[in-house]
Amino acid sequence: MREGRLARSKFYNWPDKLFDLCNILFMIGLVIVTLYPFINMFALSFNNANDSIRGGVYLWPRLWTLDNYKYIFNEASIYYATTISALRTIIGTLVSVFCTAMLAYTVSRQNFVLRKFVTVAFIFTMYFSGGLIPGYLLIKELHLINSFWVYIIPGIIGVFNMIVIRSFIEGLPDGILESAKIDGAGEFTTFMRVVLPLTVPALATVSLFVAVGQWNSWFDVFLYNSSRIELSTLQYELMKILQTSNTAATSSTAADQFASGQSGVTSVTPTSIRATMTIIASVPIIMVYPFLQKYFVKGMTVGGVKG
Repeated sequence: MREGRLARSKFYNWPDKLFDLCNILFMIGLVIVTLYPFINMFALSFNNANDSIRGGVYLWPRLWTLDNYKYIFNEASIYYATTISALRTIIGTLVSVFCTAMLAYTVSRQNFVLRKFVTVAFIFTMYFSGGLIPGYLLIKELHLINSFWVYIIPGIIGVFNMIVIRSFIEGLPDGILESAKIDGAGEFTTFMRVVLPLTVPALATVSLFVAVGQWNSWFDVFLYNSSRIELSTLQYELMKILQTSNTAATSSTAADQFASGQSGVTSVTPTSIRATMTIIASVPIIMVYPFLQKYFVKGMTVGGVKG
């Protein structure tokens, strides 16, 4: 009889096992599809540029070389541009997350009279903007052109980030905030000492969004600070290097580059430069993400659930 129950158990469990197997195979395929482009960029960045023209470089460099990285880091502007990118990422992330969190806490309070109006006004900006020219004129009137603060002030509030943090705050038990007020804490004290420590998962999630945006941004440099070399960022300098390599590539054919590679002459190609740029720009974010991963997952799941 026991053997019969075991047989029925195995029979009734085979759909679950089949589902688990399909789920595992699907996730493995998803990981491969997700990681392959980055691994391919890694292989191309360390492969000889002239050899890469032949194709066939997928997961591992065929002819190892550091020439692509030497070509980029030989540019003196890369070093101070990296410093500016790091500064704008750190300062911009801290200021934006703090101000966005204060706004999220404000609109999450039921006793705030203009709660709905402020929320709708900010959400409206997600669908409609003033446009490029009015935005440039506004930045000019604020005297932010050729200034480091043009990287910080225009993006100080993120509407989507505000919604994420507000949803997380609304999920907090009301008793915690009420007990703080009973103890005599004002709104700002409650925000600093109670709300911020409890919203770390949401803040870490938003911080990752803002940091990636700040680190990858280059168009604002092109618009507002292109005449100030000392305010250039890493992404903008990499973009200029890529344009230079594209221009140089138009004056020679792939066959000429391959022939020069066979004769021992070192050169780079737009493809190798693009792959190297991808690795250089991605490494800092990849190094930071593992420290925020647990908060990122919790912030995206719990932040949308109201307790």
